[in-house]
Amino acid sequence: MNSIQALTFDLDDTLWDIEPVIVEAERHVYEWLALNCPNATKAYTLHDMQKIRIQVAEEFPHHAHDFTELRTITFRRILATTGYDDHWVDEAFEQFMAMRNKVELFPDALPALEKLAELFPIASVSNGNADLSRIGIRHHFTATITARDHGVAKPHRDLFLAACQALGCEPGEVLHIGDHPDHDVLGAANAGMQTIWLNRRGDSWPHDRRADAEASDLYQVLELLNL
Repeated sequence: MNSIQALTFDLDDTLWDIEPVIVEAERHVYEWLALNCPNATKAYTLHDMQKIRIQVAEEFPHHAHDFTELRTITFRRILATTGYDDHWVDEAFEQFMAMRNKVELFPDALPALEKLAELFPIASVSNGNADLSRIGIRHHFTATITARDHGVAKPHRDLFLAACQALGCEPGEVLHIGDHPDHDVLGAANAGMQTIWLNRRGDSWPHDRRADAEASDLYQVLELLNL
């Protein structure tokens, strides 16, 4: 890895645990709807709304790369059927995003980012809709590459190539760090990048083709880079 000139990072489940964040964001929106759009919560339970979100994802596979659009369609469907216009859709989505970006970074994430950002340009590469400015770590990143902006989702190689271009590097000079074997490791490798599988849970590797290295946290990534 001596040839590394830049880094790319996945976000959800790499820098923070996303599941409890989404659970809390959906609960918060439901409580907000109960106060501001009570017909919606009279008609639908929180579980009903979660099922509608899954149905929307199945109905709109061409929006699979755009979690923002899928979430917006979900809110529109719930609110339109209970008598509320798009003004309330926008308000509900903002309530969701406010909580979706209240993440708790893994203990190793910020110290490692601070160290790495001193030495390398860094880009985020994400299928999600996290807002790094709201989270408070945008200044550590040279670029943010999202599936929504580029019209494709990881593991599509175009997303990774866009990150390399934004960093001004050839793919072989860029190291991608992420938790997902397919979306992160194989996706980046297929774009010609070097890879570290961030395996926080101690899972078994599911494929024949492996990452260039494996780490259980970002402190180990620093060790792998001799930092």
